[in-house]
Amino acid sequence: MKMRKICCFLSGLALLFGLSACGNDHEASTESTSASGSMAEAPASSAAPGVVKGKVLETMEASGYTYVSLDDGSGNVVWAAVPKTVVEVGEEVTLQGGAVMSNFSSKTLNRTFDSIIFASGLLRDGAAGAAPGGSFASAVSGEEMTAGGSSGSAGNVVEFAPVKVEKATAANAQTVADVFTNAADLATKKITVRGKVVKVSKNIMGKNWLHLQDGTGDPAQNTHDLVVTTAETAEKDATVTIEGTVAANKDFGAGYKYDVIVEDAVIVQ
Repeated sequence: MKMRKICCFLSGLALLFGLSACGNDHEASTESTSASGSMAEAPASSAAPGVVKGKVLETMEASGYTYVSLDDGSGNVVWAAVPKTVVEVGEEVTLQGGAVMSNFSSKTLNRTFDSIIFASGLLRDGAAGAAPGGSFASAVSGEEMTAGGSSGSAGNVVEFAPVKVEKATAANAQTVADVFTNAADLATKKITVRGKVVKVSKNIMGKNWLHLQDGTGDPAQNTHDLVVTTAETAEKDATVTIEGTVAANKDFGAGYKYDVIVEDAVIVQ
């Protein structure tokens, strides 16, 4: 009986140490995850301040997130991470909620941040009714979605308009159909396109988004409607000539993928 009690005591002691070891392993695993640069798994240490806003000083991208440093106007530099978004140095932005982590180490960036805010998104300041920059889906929620294909305009394709616009005369001129047909070859190159503005969406991700049509392209394949981003303004139904850089298979996330899009365009006529 005495021997049985001793065995039971030793077994209980072993179980206790075993559970303790398992707990330590779990903590080590959690710590490893939080230092891996995968922010989706990173535990927060405290709630973020109520409102954090400032001018963007620097941006970096890693693991599907965009890191930004902000000058908050009081001499402090605040680091934050938001779901991957388009943001430019010099923009005034406001962070949307989030949580603060101390001594966060990102293996992807090979950098440790003394303090960083993991925010759900950001808002552009100065733009009336600006949509969250951290969510492209939210940013374009005001656009009417056309049932059917997602080729070229990520589901925001404007119906084919019975227009006939002459091709531009520049050496790098393309029709709307040409841009879709030769997207792979034209990627990263500057082109000129002349067309009718059939839709305008303003202040999305810091740019105005124009839908151009010139009467070319196949509506069945959604290759008749070309999306152009620009800092300039144009009115619906205006005929414009733009010059911009072609991007093929541009993926903004949230299901918004463009087979082809012309970015950072200027209106040349």
